[in-house]
Order: sequence, then C-alpha cells, then structure tokens
Amino acid sequence: MTPRGPLLLGVRHHGPGSARAVLRALDAAAPGVVLVEGPPEGDALVALAADEAMRPPVALLAHAVDDPGRAAFWPMAEFSPEWVALRWASAHDVPVRFIDLPAAHSLALPSEDGDGEAKEGGEEGEGEGEGDTSGDTGGLRIDPLAVLAEAAGYDDPERWWEDVVEHQGPGRTGDPFAPFDAVAGAMGALREEYGSGGDRRDLVREAHMRIRLRAARKEFGDDRVAVVCGAWHVPALTGTYTATADRALLKGLPKVRAEMTWVPWTHRRLARHSGYGAGIDSPGWYGHLFAAPDRPVERWLTKVAGLLRDEDRMVSSAHVIEAVRLAETLAVMRGRPLAGLTETTDAIRAVMCDGSDVPLSLVHDRLVVGDVLGEVPDAAPAVPLQRDLARIQRTLRLKPEAHERELDLDLRKDTDAAKSRLLHRLRLLGVGWGVPGAGRGSTGTFRESWRLCWEPELYVKVAEAGVWGTTVLAAATARAESRAVAATALAEVTALAEECLLAELPDALPVVMRALADRAALDADVGHLAQALPALARSLRYGDVRSTDTAALGEVAAGLAERVCVGLPPACAGLDADGAAQMRTYLDGVHTAIGLLPAVRDRDLAARWGAVLLKLAARDTVPGLLRGRAARLLLDDGRLPEDEAARFMGLALSPGTPPGDAAAWIEGFVGGAPGGGMLLVHDARLLGLVDAWLTGVPAEAFTDVLPLLRRTFSAYEPGVRRTLGELVRRGPAAPEAGTAAPHEAAAPGFAPTLDAARADAVLPVLRLLLGTGAGRADVRDQTDVRDRADVREQTGVREESHVRAPAHVPEQAHATTEGKR
Repeated sequence: MTPRGPLLLGVRHHGPGSARAVLRALDAAAPGVVLVEGPPEGDALVALAADEAMRPPVALLAHAVDDPGRAAFWPMAEFSPEWVALRWASAHDVPVRFIDLPAAHSLALPSEDGDGEAKEGGEEGEGEGEGDTSGDTGGLRIDPLAVLAEAAGYDDPERWWEDVVEHQGPGRTGDPFAPFDAVAGAMGALREEYGSGGDRRDLVREAHMRIRLRAARKEFGDDRVAVVCGAWHVPALTGTYTATADRALLKGLPKVRAEMTWVPWTHRRLARHSGYGAGIDSPGWYGHLFAAPDRPVERWLTKVAGLLRDEDRMVSSAHVIEAVRLAETLAVMRGRPLAGLTETTDAIRAVMCDGSDVPLSLVHDRLVVGDVLGEVPDAAPAVPLQRDLARIQRTLRLKPEAHERELDLDLRKDTDAAKSRLLHRLRLLGVGWGVPGAGRGSTGTFRESWRLCWEPELYVKVAEAGVWGTTVLAAATARAESRAVAATALAEVTALAEECLLAELPDALPVVMRALADRAALDADVGHLAQALPALARSLRYGDVRSTDTAALGEVAAGLAERVCVGLPPACAGLDADGAAQMRTYLDGVHTAIGLLPAVRDRDLAARWGAVLLKLAARDTVPGLLRGRAARLLLDDGRLPEDEAARFMGLALSPGTPPGDAAAWIEGFVGGAPGGGMLLVHDARLLGLVDAWLTGVPAEAFTDVLPLLRRTFSAYEPGVRRTLGELVRRGPAAPEAGTAAPHEAAAPGFAPTLDAARADAVLPVLRLLLGTGAGRADVRDQTDVRDRADVREQTGVREESHVRAPAHVPEQAHATTEGKR
C-alpha cells in the first residue's frame, strides 16, 4: 500500500541494491512526479536520458561560463538509483525535477572538503559524494555506514552494506518500502546523535531541497511525490522547517552563470581511488550484481574464466565449478547470506590463479573496476569546439576510449597525418588525449607512436580551450599566437615553433617566427642559445616530413648555430662541476643539431663546429668533463685521428693532473654515450692508459675519484663490463703517456683500424629497414651528412673508430655479417 505523504527513498549513490529497491518502490507507488537529488539546471536535459544513444555511465557536467575550468560532475551508472529513477519516469511519462542546490550557486561557493566532488587538479565543484551517507560533526567527518556497521558487529562497512542491502536480491521482501523505512530510521538516529554536522553547504543544500519539495507537493499533492536522495538527507526533509527559515539560508548566496550538459563517464572514475570520491571501489562488480538476472556468483566466475582464457591462461570449466564451491563455502563459514566480492576473489586466487596475485590484478583492473565508457547522444549540448572535435574524431575513426592503447602512425599516409595533426593540436590546447610514446617516430621521422586514453575531465579541458576558437584548428592557432607573444625565454619559443610544425599551424608560424627572431637577437646567453638549437633542428626535420616550408626557420637556426660556435669556448671556461655537467648536455644537443641542419653545407657549420670542439678539447681552462666529451665527439665523427685521441688521453691522465680532473675527463670521454665501453674494449691503447692511470692513483685520492668512476662504468652493459674485466685481467700492454704505439688488434678477430667502406655498407640496409629509402633506385648513393645523421639518431649506430671489422673473416662472410647487422 502506498504510504501517505511524500515517498522519501533514501539511497546510497551507485548502489545496485538501492537501485533495485527504488525501482520496486516506484512501481508500487506510481508517483506523479519524481524528485532527484541533483542540480536543477539538469531539468532541461532529463529527456535525453530516454535517448537510445545514451548509455551509462554518464555524468551531468556543469561549468562556469566565464571560467570553464571551474566545473563539477554528477556521475550516474546503470546501477545508480538516480539513473533508475530517470529511466522509470521516462518510461511512465512522469516528470522529473532535480532539487539540489543549483550549479550556479555551488560553483560560486568556496571549496570545502564536504561531500561535493572536487575535480582533479584543484578545480572543484559541488557534485555528489558517497551517497551523501557522510556527515560532519565538530570538524570531524564521520562515516554513517561505518557507525551502523560497527553497531551491527561488522568491522568492514562495505561488507555490512553488501550483506544487508546488495545481497538481498529481488523478491526477498514483500514490502517494497520497508528497506527505505529502515534506512530512514537509522539515519534519523544518527542525525539525532551527530546533528546536521555544522556544514553550511549541507544546510543550504537541504534548505533548497525542502523548498523544491514544498513546491512539488503543492502542485501534485502529498501522495503523488517521490524523492530519490542521499540517505543522509532524509531526516532533513521530514523535520519541521519553515519556508521562511529556508529562504533566509539561501539569501545572498554567490552566483555565477553556468552551463550544463551530459558527458560520458567511466567505471574507473566511479572508483574511489580515481580521485572523484564517487563512493565505490568495485563498479564493475556492482554493475554485474545489478545486471545479473540470477546466480550472480556463477555468472561472475564464468566471466573471470573467460578473461583469463583470453590471456592464454589454462582455465577450464572444472576450475569454475570448484571456484563456485569454494566461494559459497567461504560465505557460509563467514556467516554471509551470499558470496561477495571478497569470497569470489579468494576463490579466484586459489583456484584459477594458483595463489598468484599477478593474474588477480588483471581481474581487478578489467572486471572489478572495468574500462566501461559511456556514450551520450549528439543532441546533448556542447561547446562548438567539442562538436568540431567530435566531427573530426568520426571522420578519422579515432574513437575516444577509456582504456589506454597504443597508436602507431605513418605520416606518409593522409589519414595518419591528419590524426597526428589532431593530437598535436589538442596537446597545444592542453587537452592531453594522447601522449607521444617511445617509438621509431619519437625523434621526428615519418613515424609516430602515441598512447591514447580519454578521461572524462578532458571534456572540461575542451570547454576551457573553447575560449580560443570554435574549431580545433582556429583554437590551436590562437593559442599558439598567444603563447608566442607571452613567451620570455628563447627555448620556450623554439619549443613552440616545433609544436606549430607538428600541429601544422601555418597561420601561427609567422607570429612565432617573429617572436623567435626577437628573442634570439636579444638573448646573449650561450646556454639559452644552445638549449634552443636542438628544437629548431627537429622542427626542420618535421617540416621536411610534413611538406612545410621552413626556409625562414632554417636561417634562424643557422644564425643560432653560428652564435653558439662563437660564444661556447669562453662560456665553458672556469665552470664548476654542476655547471660543467649542464654544459655537457648543451654540447651534446648542439652537436646532434648541427648534424641535422640542412644549411650545414651552405655555411660550412660542420667544419666550424669541429674547430670549436678541437679548441675545447685542447684548452686547459675547460673542465675535464667537457674536454673529454669534445675529444670523444671529434673521434666519433672521424675528425680526430686515433693517435691524437690517445695523446689527449695521455695528457689528461698524466701524473701532474689532479685525480679528480682526470676522472672527469674519463667520464666525458667514455661515459654517458652509446658505445663508450666498446671503445675501450676495441682499443688496447686507450684501455691501457686508463688502467695505468687508475693503478697509479694515490690511496688518499682514490676515494675522491671513485664516485666518478663508478658512475661512468656502471652505465655500461654487463657484457661490456665483463669483457673489460677480462682484458684487464690478461694485462693489455699500455704505452707510455704521450707516445705513439703501433696499431694492433685489441682482441682476436678484430682489425686494428676502421674499415670505412665496410662500415658504410650497412647504411643502405638500415634505410630499407627504416623505410627512408625503400623502393628508390638511388638508395645506395644517398650518403650525405644529413642522411647519415638520420640513420644514426634513429638506430643509435654511429661511425665510431672503435667499430672494427674482424680481420680474419673472408670478404663474402663479412658482407653477410654486415647484412645481418
């Protein structure tokens, strides 16, 4: 029989047991209007809940028009009582009205750590917490579920709630209103004990709920109104409060202009650990409990078995049967009415996972939480930028997905190039849908790798970016121009130029180039110039791949390179250890950049840079770290003969050099670069010099140089360290410092010097493998400086003097070996 007065259905948000109970109560009461806890701005969006294209989980998103970053979400899953109420009202043609505090007020209120949701990143709003079953008293937050569970003899509130609500399936009680009467009585007793909590926001919200409830009772009658709200609020809706007092609480509230829409949500964002405090740890499990028509344990374990089989684990029907028996036995032993998530998890671990938590973590991630992403119809309100983004996503067939996935792009294909442009433009706008991954395209060639994951808060980021334009292209262009004008550091502008080329923003490039020229002309700091040059070099390579005119950018890059060549030697003099380490990073970056600049041949920058490195390697006022690094770069490029490199090492390791300086030189020469250890393996003279110096370091100085040496040699591969140990144990002959030694093989099977022709023979094969010259007849003739730099940078293969061909291998066998390499 329908109770007299409004039907107050106190629920726990996202609780499948509450959702089933709400459905039974609404069917029995057949109210004329349904009031739901939520912002009244959502009244205009209720009709979309009946759209076939609307698939939960979804959320109401409200944001301030003038500050889109100030936003709030009200999430709803398929098993949320509010969603059930919306769908029931739509099916029975019953009006729905939201009764919580309007978003226009809640977004304007100062942030409080109440049951309103706080958006990640410090942006907050007034959303919904754990079914509003939390209160506040004396500044100490209480958990009503924990209090009730403790009174019932439970030490786990979740376990108590499952036993008394979630595991009481349909049809187990004859009175559909009895569960709500029991919950209302319990919450009333808690409110008598702990009061309203003293939280002004809760008091204001409940005052607005009562005002909306009075209006509905007056319009539809007392017996025709049903209210679905958090159980904590039920006592506040039945108490003796006057309309005058309620209006007084609402008077003078701050207000902003707000807009609201539906957005897709995810199960991960319903979980507590995701940061939104939605109230449940296991949305996938709760969704299963709500959707399963019968035998939920058997159906759940069957689903788990299917997942494990997909991951190539041996799980049979017998495993499922045994796991069901074990879960039910555990439930009986623990005095539970039905096996819950704890019992099924224990059974899965013991029976299907052989006691291992590794596959169990997969079950938790994929099923207990889940990757479900909701959908909203196109008719839902959205900012113009969001609509343009959705159109592009459909055109490119790039569907937003909640789980992280890898995306490999070939920029020679039009569709892949368009996807790349979209992702780069979104990153420039601060919408981090995709993150560049480590792959073959990570250095700016025709391939790119991305990690994609769409999170609900990205809708807020899109709304924020809407201030820059109504389309993705226009917004990204305006944002880039704004950043170029506001930039103060040269490296910031060069990085922006790189982003503009990646995102293909031709209208923004002139503004960025003017800012780049201005900053470059005014910045006299060699460190800043050196830091900016690599980004320009990468930008020029991107321009070639994307058919972008980068002539002006090339001129600026060449000018920066010339200024670096002039200013670097004096800037490297007299640096301390930290300054030398920072300058070494700049040195490596400039060396790589100059090898990539297309203007190298016109201005002879390569030769000028080689002269700068030689000057650094020979100047005593330059720290040993930089002198050693400069010598190594010259040796790798074939600009420094091996005898001269040995002479530099002999001078650096001579008895008159302080041990600390000598150790720093060794770190610069053979540390922190690919192939450093192999250089010592294949050059007996250099290894002998290092060995002789190390054995001659005085005992009192050894502890000072040990950290530098350990840092240098610990970076080598285990096999390289093992080989060096064997060579030192055998005692390679070390020549006197500063004297020439005859060339001889460092190890059996290796020639004493580099065979340049054989080393170059591998480059065409590498180009074919990388796709840079596949199908071209002249691939073997493309050996200019830039092509070689491309191959070296992508593969880590360098033309270093320590790469020697085995002396005793026949020519034919050697060619085969080179092909395999």
